[in-house]
Amino acid sequence: MVDLGKYFFTFRLKFVNISGFKHSIDLARGKFNDPNAPGTITHFQAMATAVSATVGLGNIAGVAVAISLGGAGATFWMFLAGFFGMSLKFAECTLGVKYRFIDEGGRIFGGPMNYLRYGLEKRNMKGLGKFLAGMFAVLGIGASFGGGNMLQSNQAFKIVSEQIPALQGYGFMFGVGFALLVGAVIIGGIRSIAKVTEKVVPLMAIFYVVGCIIVIGVHIEYIGGAFMAIFNGAFSADALKGGFIGVLIIGLQRAAFSSEAGVGSAAIAHSASKTNHPIADGFTALVEPFIDTMLVCTMTALVLIFTGMHEVDTGIGGVELTADAFGSVISWFPTVLAIAVFLFAFSTMVSWSYYGMRSWTFLFGKSKKSELIYKVLYLVFVVVGASVSLGAVLSFADMMILAMSFPNIIGLYILSPEIYADMNLYWKQLKEGKLYINPAYAKAKK
Repeated sequence: MVDLGKYFFTFRLKFVNISGFKHSIDLARGKFNDPNAPGTITHFQAMATAVSATVGLGNIAGVAVAISLGGAGATFWMFLAGFFGMSLKFAECTLGVKYRFIDEGGRIFGGPMNYLRYGLEKRNMKGLGKFLAGMFAVLGIGASFGGGNMLQSNQAFKIVSEQIPALQGYGFMFGVGFALLVGAVIIGGIRSIAKVTEKVVPLMAIFYVVGCIIVIGVHIEYIGGAFMAIFNGAFSADALKGGFIGVLIIGLQRAAFSSEAGVGSAAIAHSASKTNHPIADGFTALVEPFIDTMLVCTMTALVLIFTGMHEVDTGIGGVELTADAFGSVISWFPTVLAIAVFLFAFSTMVSWSYYGMRSWTFLFGKSKKSELIYKVLYLVFVVVGASVSLGAVLSFADMMILAMSFPNIIGLYILSPEIYADMNLYWKQLKEGKLYINPAYAKAKK
C-alpha cells in the first residue's frame, strides 16, 4: 500500500519530487522564513526534526539486512523507493500543517490525527475520519515506545558496549544515563527538540557520510565492478526478488528508520513550522527521503558492496555486518560507527518522543499534566530498552509503525484532490512573486 501511494502521488502531483526540489532547498535555507507567520519552528528545524527520526539504525542495520538478502541489486530498489517516496512525504506534510490547531498558549497540535479527523469530515466522512484518526494515534503511541525508543536504546547500548567492554552487563545504568540525556531535551518541548536536531542532524549526517566516503575511497578501484553488480543484480531474476525484499524491509517494516514516507509521523513535526502556506512544508519535507534513503542508505550499501561484505556469508547481519565493513578498512572505524549509531539513536528517540506525545494528547487530552505523564513513561522505556532483550516486542513495534501507514494513506488518497489544488495555487503565487521573501536571506545573497 505504501509503495502504491508513492507512485500514485508522484504521478498525481506531476513529479513534484523533481520540479519542487530546488524550491525545497530554498525553503530549508530560509529564503521564505516569515518571523510573523504562525508556528514555533523554522522550515529547516522542521526538516531537521523529521530527518533526525528517519536517519537512524535502519540506514545502517536495515540496509545491511537488505543487501545480505537481495545482494547488490537491492541498492537500486532502495534508491528508487526513496525517489518516489519524496512525493508521498510532500502530500502528508502539506496536510499536517493545513489541519493543525494552535491553542491559546501557542502549543501546536497537528499531524495525521487532525487531517484524518477533520479533512474527512469536510467530505462527509466523519465516522471514518474519527476511526482512522483514533487508530493512527493508538499505533503512534505504541510505535514511539517500541521502534522509536526501545530499539534505539537497545542497539545503542549493544554497539557502544562492544567498543567499551566495561559497560557490558550494565544496560540498566546505561539506560538511566541515556534517559537523562533524552529527558533534558524532550522536557522542553518542540522548540527544545528543534534546537537540538538542527545542530545534531547535519553533524551526524556529515560525520557518517565522510566515513563512508573514506571506506569507498580506499576501494575505489572496484567502482566499475560495484556499479555493474548493482545494476546487473537489480534486474536478474534472483536478485530482483531479493531487491524487492530489501525494499520491503527498508521501506515498510523499517519505515521509521528509512524515509518514513507514508507513515505520517513527519507530518507531526512539520505541523509546528512557522508558515502561512501549508504547501510550503510539503516542499520542505520533499527533500527528506533524498537525504535519508537516496543518500545515507545508498552510502551504507556502497560501503558493503565496495568492501565485498555483501558476498560474505558470515552468519551475521544488521549493524555487525556494517561494522565489519568499516573495520575491514581501518581497525578503529567500528568506534566511529559506534559514535554514529549513538547519535542516530539519540536523535531518533528525541523526535519520536514528540510524535508519540502528540498521538497521546489526541487520545487523552491536551493538558500539560497529560503530556508530562507521557514523557515520564517514554523515559522509563528508554531504560527498559537498554536493559532487556526485546525480541518479539520489537517485531510487534515495527509492525505498528508499518500499520500507521494504512489509516494515513487511506486519508491521503481521499484528500489528494485538495493537495493537488493547493499545490497549483502555491505555484501560481510563487511565479507571481506574491510570497514573502526573508530580508535576511536577501542580504546574505548579496
